[in-house]
Amino acid sequence: MSVGDLDMTAIVGSHDLALVTLDTLRHDVAVEEMTAGRTPNLAALFPGGWEERHTPGTFTFAAHAAFFAGFLPTPARPGRHPRRFALRFAGSETTDAATCVLDAATIVEGLAGRGYHTLCVGGTGFFSRLNPLGGVLSGLFAEAIWEPALGVAEPRSFEHQIDTVAAALARVPVDRRVFTFLNISALHQPNHFYLPGGPAVDSRASHAAALRYVDAHLPRLVTALRRAPLFAIACSDHGTLYGEDGYTGHRVAHRHVTTVPYAEALLP
Repeated sequence: MSVGDLDMTAIVGSHDLALVTLDTLRHDVAVEEMTAGRTPNLAALFPGGWEERHTPGTFTFAAHAAFFAGFLPTPARPGRHPRRFALRFAGSETTDAATCVLDAATIVEGLAGRGYHTLCVGGTGFFSRLNPLGGVLSGLFAEAIWEPALGVAEPRSFEHQIDTVAAALARVPVDRRVFTFLNISALHQPNHFYLPGGPAVDSRASHAAALRYVDAHLPRLVTALRRAPLFAIACSDHGTLYGEDGYTGHRVAHRHVTTVPYAEALLP
């Protein structure tokens, strides 16, 4: 359902919270697939469609570090745009009475201080915990899960991620509020295997096919998350390039990297 104006000070504490990042998803591809009717489950969950926003980072680590500091993608239109979550610091110009302001170093730790169980189900390597860097962001959470089946090289990664989320949430008492963070890895390269029979080369078309794969399994994720009233945010952390203007990949300030899709849902 559409969210619009929302008092996050009332939502936090009464609702479960979910932040789902579709890693590397391009805004133009997301809009194109939804407009053409090829992502019907995303369209049903977000009837207002994808909002165009600007990411604070051009690659996964930078973007998520900003997200966990309360700086989610910014609406791509003029204005100060009050934030859903913020950390208390002097001089902030993007908080208002409806912003949930937390006294902590990150929103993860701030929500834990409000009684939330914090759950991270990783996808890309920055959440893998295979090395010290892979433990920086995931280490913020009370419970962080990663295994190769959830990573970028596994064609059925999203299905395995849903299984992991469902099992983890089943272990939490229903009267305990949960903040679930899920980093969906399917859109990230390699994604050529979502076009069976095609060349083993990633492309804009295989990127779109990966999004359709995620959409096909989305209802099961929503069912797993809906253990209580739920406020959910879905967005991309950054886009990526498939040869546009001579670039491939991301970590550059190209419009297809810095422009991302964003949506919210409030589910009773």
